[in-house]
Amino acid sequence: MSDTSAVMEAAREDRVGSDALLEVRNLRIEFPTRNGTLVAVDDVSFDIKPGEVLGVVGESGAGKSLTGSAIIGLLEPPGRIADGQVLFQGKRIDNLPYEKLRRLRGAEIGMVFQDPLTSLNPLYRVGEQLIETIRTHTDMSERAARKRAIELLAEVGIPSPERRVDQYPHQFSGGMRQRVVIALALCVNPKLVIADEPTTALDVSIQAQIISLLKRLCRDHGAAVMLVTHDMGVIAETADRVAVMYAGRIAEIGPVQEVIKRPSHPYTVGLMGSIPLVGQDREELMQIEGSMPRLNKIPRGCAFNPRCPQAFDRCRQDRPSLMPAGKTLASCWLIEEEGGA
Repeated sequence: MSDTSAVMEAAREDRVGSDALLEVRNLRIEFPTRNGTLVAVDDVSFDIKPGEVLGVVGESGAGKSLTGSAIIGLLEPPGRIADGQVLFQGKRIDNLPYEKLRRLRGAEIGMVFQDPLTSLNPLYRVGEQLIETIRTHTDMSERAARKRAIELLAEVGIPSPERRVDQYPHQFSGGMRQRVVIALALCVNPKLVIADEPTTALDVSIQAQIISLLKRLCRDHGAAVMLVTHDMGVIAETADRVAVMYAGRIAEIGPVQEVIKRPSHPYTVGLMGSIPLVGQDREELMQIEGSMPRLNKIPRGCAFNPRCPQAFDRCRQDRPSLMPAGKTLASCWLIEEEGGA
């Protein structure tokens, strides 16, 4: 067992009722190229409990969406899982045959994509797509599935669902299409929903509505959620725990309020300092100098060290694993230097 695995296992044991719905263990995702193999996700481990919302946050290129795609077997070739395991309800799923994984995706794991048109076929009516999904994973009749489709459209806030069920995706606004996609994801009551940037393409006012809707529906349906986003405001309002990713690894993970109020990793500190907060009078927000490294130029040691104002020699030589930092886990040598939190 690697150092990261040992720490994550200890953290799981420390949590009350630690039976996880989803377990990701030492996940490594590679992209073979003519110039060598690029490592996009490296030794990522976390779990999600039933009914829990885990936020996954970080800059573009951190590996958030790739992790979600790998969990449900939707990595685009030549991307591949090179190491690690994904377990759902205690059973490994990353090595399942395609057909078994496809059925699991529809019945047990729902997916909400950033662009709703990724999930909706423009040539078919919304109701037809809902009915097909429902009937694929249940023994409902056509009539019962149509009734269920109308109920779902009403549940996600689509007005006049009896009429809209027979309309095409292009007849819906962006926010309404995203509501339809949420209905698709929840139509057979999955145990886990992976939401990949579900509000990025929407207006701010619509974003709040969609996040509130997703949170309420998942609570009502008893579903756990992996919420992938770059918006810490969304995480603060929605998540129970948060995993902060940087350059394909987890920089910090823990209860959302602990990570927000008492961040341990310098990258997390920078993210929190860059968020404007109501009631705080600050002349300027914190800035993180530089940008996320390219996959073929990830620096030695801690990947964040070129951007970290607190980096010292060990940060440039050795890569840290996750280690206890108060109520969170963080991959930073400063924790050892300071004797933990």
